[in-house]
Amino acid sequence: MYKWQKSLGNYIAVAGQDNSVKIFDRHGHQWTELSIPGRCVGMDWDKDGDILAVIAAKSSSIYFWDASVNKTSHIDSGMRDQMSFILWSKTGPLLAVGTVKGNLLIYNQQTSRKIPVLGKHTKKITCGCWNNQNLLALGSEDNTLSISNHEGDTIRQASLHGEPAEMTFSVMKTDERSGQGENTVSLSVDKKILMLFNIHDPDNRIDLTFQRHYGNIVSYRWYGDGYILIGFSHGYFVVISTHIREIGHELCQAHNHKESLNSVAISTALNKAASCGDNSIKIHDLSDFKDISNVVQLDDETKGLDQLNWTDDGQLLAVSTQKGTLHVFLTKLPILGSSFGTRLAYLTSLLEVTVSNQVEGESPVTIEVEVEPTFIALGPYHVAVGMNNRAWFYDLIDHKPGFKKLKDIEYLGTIASMCLNSYYAAALFEGKVQLHMVSQQRSGGEKQMKLFPDDDRKGRILCHALTADLLYYGTDSGNVVCVLVEDWETVSSYTHSVGVRKVFPDLNGTRLVFIDDKNGGLLSPSNATDSCFELPNFSPTITGVLWDNWHSDRGVFVAYDDDKVYTYALHKTTIYGPRVVLVGSTALLFSQKPLLLHNGDLTCQTASGKTSEVTLSTHSFLKNSTGTKDSPPELSKQVAQALKQEVGHVGDTDHSSGSSTDWAEVGGACLVHMEVELAIQVYRMSGNVGMVLSLQGIQGIEDMNLRAGHLAMFLGDYNLAQDLYLSSGCPIVALEMRRDLLHWDSALMLAKRLAEAQIPFISKEYAVHLEFIGDYVNALAHYEKGMTQNNKFQEHDEACKAGVARMSIRMGDIRRGAAQAIQHPSRQFSEAAQLYEKGQYYDKAASVYIRCKNWAKVGELLQHVSSPKIHLQYAKAKEADGKYKDAAQAYESAKDWDNVIRVLLDHLNNPEEAVRIVRETQSIDGAKMVARFFLGLNDYGSAIHFLVLSQCNDEAFQLAQQHGQMEVYADIIGDAGGLPEHRALLRGREETPAGRKALKHFLKCPNTDDNLAVEMAIETVGQARDSSLTNQLIDYLMGESDGMPKDAKYLFRLYMALQLFREAARTAIIIAREEQWNYRNAHDVLFSMYTELQAQKIKIPAEMVTNLMILHSYLLVKIHVKRGDHLKGARMLIRVSNNISKFPAHVVPILTSAVIECHRAGLKNSAFSFAAMLMRPEYRNEIDSKYRKKIEAMVRRPDTSELEEETTPCPFCGAQLPQNELLCISCKNNLPYCISTGRHMLKEDWSVCPHCEFPSLYSQFTLLLETETTCPMCSEALSVKQVKTITDCSKYLQAEDLDQ
Repeated sequence: MYKWQKSLGNYIAVAGQDNSVKIFDRHGHQWTELSIPGRCVGMDWDKDGDILAVIAAKSSSIYFWDASVNKTSHIDSGMRDQMSFILWSKTGPLLAVGTVKGNLLIYNQQTSRKIPVLGKHTKKITCGCWNNQNLLALGSEDNTLSISNHEGDTIRQASLHGEPAEMTFSVMKTDERSGQGENTVSLSVDKKILMLFNIHDPDNRIDLTFQRHYGNIVSYRWYGDGYILIGFSHGYFVVISTHIREIGHELCQAHNHKESLNSVAISTALNKAASCGDNSIKIHDLSDFKDISNVVQLDDETKGLDQLNWTDDGQLLAVSTQKGTLHVFLTKLPILGSSFGTRLAYLTSLLEVTVSNQVEGESPVTIEVEVEPTFIALGPYHVAVGMNNRAWFYDLIDHKPGFKKLKDIEYLGTIASMCLNSYYAAALFEGKVQLHMVSQQRSGGEKQMKLFPDDDRKGRILCHALTADLLYYGTDSGNVVCVLVEDWETVSSYTHSVGVRKVFPDLNGTRLVFIDDKNGGLLSPSNATDSCFELPNFSPTITGVLWDNWHSDRGVFVAYDDDKVYTYALHKTTIYGPRVVLVGSTALLFSQKPLLLHNGDLTCQTASGKTSEVTLSTHSFLKNSTGTKDSPPELSKQVAQALKQEVGHVGDTDHSSGSSTDWAEVGGACLVHMEVELAIQVYRMSGNVGMVLSLQGIQGIEDMNLRAGHLAMFLGDYNLAQDLYLSSGCPIVALEMRRDLLHWDSALMLAKRLAEAQIPFISKEYAVHLEFIGDYVNALAHYEKGMTQNNKFQEHDEACKAGVARMSIRMGDIRRGAAQAIQHPSRQFSEAAQLYEKGQYYDKAASVYIRCKNWAKVGELLQHVSSPKIHLQYAKAKEADGKYKDAAQAYESAKDWDNVIRVLLDHLNNPEEAVRIVRETQSIDGAKMVARFFLGLNDYGSAIHFLVLSQCNDEAFQLAQQHGQMEVYADIIGDAGGLPEHRALLRGREETPAGRKALKHFLKCPNTDDNLAVEMAIETVGQARDSSLTNQLIDYLMGESDGMPKDAKYLFRLYMALQLFREAARTAIIIAREEQWNYRNAHDVLFSMYTELQAQKIKIPAEMVTNLMILHSYLLVKIHVKRGDHLKGARMLIRVSNNISKFPAHVVPILTSAVIECHRAGLKNSAFSFAAMLMRPEYRNEIDSKYRKKIEAMVRRPDTSELEEETTPCPFCGAQLPQNELLCISCKNNLPYCISTGRHMLKEDWSVCPHCEFPSLYSQFTLLLETETTCPMCSEALSVKQVKTITDCSKYLQAEDLDQ
């Protein structure tokens, strides 16, 4: 009898016929021995494997052995009969003990409480089981089954048809998961029937019987989802399902042993089943019972085998024999192993580690270790094994036994993993890595140990790895840190977004693969600071990564999980940049762990403590490359595998076979990997001459981006090629590629960035393409964009114009198309003209027909042509052909009258028609031509007529003079001549009939503002001094000839021209009288007459002087009143009112103003006298109503006070006179008056207006010009600066004296 320790499986308790129970550890060493008073009849381990309970014959005590403290104890059961059955609960510290008389004891080991249950059965309790709900099922020799709770109370009881054996609680297989827990009790009845008893449905028990030739049921085991494996005494085993629909059907049946079967066992940890019989043990896989994975022969056991049991972890399988021996087999080793370079260290037994190097042919070294290790680490010179917080280090030596124990080290926590290199060990425990020297020989003064990280805030370390020079570790915060072990300083750090669980550097530490918390795989191509590549199709179940140690495959690595190995390849130099590709996958056998990868051969550690070689499917081409001829599909597969890993491997494949597709694929891969020389060889072998020449053309390019761009273009990846070209030193190649590919849109976009000068040429090529495919609208637009307007590219521009013409015609724009066609160098005039004619563009058609000299067609179209230009062209052509009549008609249609007249005179000799046209059209050039024609005929009259008509008056005048035709000339210009002509005619011929006609027409010239004709007539008559002409002009001016009297100023000027000064003076006075309604005009007329007479040094009549003085005094009133000087205004109004007869039309307004201003100025007596004058009946009613009452009151209540006027000296004699007095009573001289104030002048205050030279008091003149900007007499613009004081005024006084 034996029992494995539950859960851990570290101990096995064995009992025989002697009165003892021996306890062995898993390595076969006896640990302790329990002495008991009788033969052991039952034993069992509690649920945790801590306590072993034993019952013995002839004893009422229960014996306990505590494995944790190696201590034995016992208690008295209190039962008086012999114990026969013992079993611990599955879930608690309850121990059930049955007796030979059917009594039951339930003992609580924790509380030491005993519950005796008497009479549970009537006979010996032989078997039983607990379920997870602490229900206890018991079987007895009284053929009954009882179900009790943990207090011993019976819940169910059932009678059986035979003696029960091997009782187990389990769950039957159903369609739906049951929440009732383990509710089915299975037991063999009388070794013939397997009964299934549902405690919730006791009436529907299930009895399963089997074929007789199977023999008796010797053992059965539940496994999986409600399946039962049953072993029979005749060597058979059967698998059945407990599903209600499948019960009664055998799922699997095998005759495993010829003679007999003693026991069956199942390990769910290994997924295996075992059976023993016929001195052999056979191991099956639960997924396929037909497959026998192992057979163990025990030939020494002549009496047969007995019981078969596995430890819970499946590592050990024990079989007892009838002879009393116990065999323990190691069925599953912990898969512990490590590799460094091509050397392996792996667990070959529980206490044995083997170091081997099959690649280099080294002899294996077996190291006996002191403890069953939980980790193994291997370096180039050392091996480390350990468990918990302790590690043992062994030095590998050349002489036997091949190893030497160095030391063992205890760390500060339980070691999770360890790594070694030549001199250092790195142990990971409790989130930290301890780096220390392995051997003290090299330590010197160097540091002995360092913990990473320095700061706990940097996160917990989850993984680490050690290369020859570098330590890598990853933290839960996502940091991947690289440390140089020589100086123990951080070299680089990469921060990932999530925690990093595992790191796998290659042998040199230059590349690193790591797995993060999201089960994603990433590769850092060179140190952790570079950007990382995400591994494609990375399975979330992957647990580890191995780099290939083969020197030419340093970029190849595998990632593995429990079922598959995935091969990846890192390509550093491709046209796409560095990238990682998944090459393929290879299936792994069950329970194999990869340890080493070398040139496609994967060395795996198996659960049996051995290694196995697996050739990766992705490297199969390496094995098949020599000695065998593969079929084409196989060869294609090998080529594909080779290309995905490294282009260099293509050389390892068979060159003598392979389809063109295979070689094309090889060549394409060479291009991707930028292996230009190898690609040339491949394409040369496949006969692709064009590609060979193209590749040879780029061999010398050193710019990698430019070279990659060319290769991408050869592969047809034009977008990538463009990007590479643009990032190279010669981006213009991208534009050339797009042009060569006819990718016009892309080419235009590139041209805008790289070469704007190329846009017209690309547009033209694009337009040709669009025209070819029928997209005329866009073709036209691009032909237009193609114009360069540069003489250097004239041929290009002509092609574009031709394209515009074609597209315009295609789109229905005939006019534009034909116009462009004409401008084209090919000059398809006839076709263009026909197009115009069909499009009813007759003007254009005729113009083009003219250019191709098709006069017949032009003549046909002329009736539809409206353009004078075309008629003119036709006329010129006809004239050139000598058809003058047609030419004249065409010139006339074109309204080119000069050419019509020229043709009529020069070629057709038809002066009558020419004269008619000249008269109708008044053509000046035509008239000249007609005049020349008549001059040639000596017809001077007609010649003069047409010369005048052509406005050649001087020539006509000279001709008339030469040939005595002045009267004819006078008649002609009478109607058509102007002032200069009449004047020229009049000079020297005043008394001739021609002169009289000239004067007559002279005076008929239209009046203008300045009436230049009358002025010139007056000047002419004045010079002629002919009485008849004078009378004729006077009659005209007086209106005798036309009843319209002319302005009197012309009569005044005539008299002046004739030096009739007396008549001129009288005329001036008459003019002034006529202008009395407008005193400003009258003033200006008198002033102009005055200055004219003065200029002629003619004595000015006194009446004119007096009238000018009175009018000027009246105009000064307005100026003074506006300036607020009412006294001066009043004095001037008194002067005007004293001469009121000069203003008959404005008597009342002037007198009213005089009354108002005199009253304002304090001249009350003068105001009264003028008011009294207004009260006369003839004026009274005309007074303005608003002043009438005031004036009447002024007369009724007269105020005769008067402000006395100041006196100043006479400029002639010095006598004192009132300021405004202009006649000296002493010397009787008329005094010159001031044009600013109206007062008489003073010698000492003399100045004159620089324009009109009228005198003014200097002081008053400058005062006036402060507010006024013009002279009050001549109204010319004037400023104070222009007025100068005159100290000697004697010349002005002499002039005045002469005037007297």
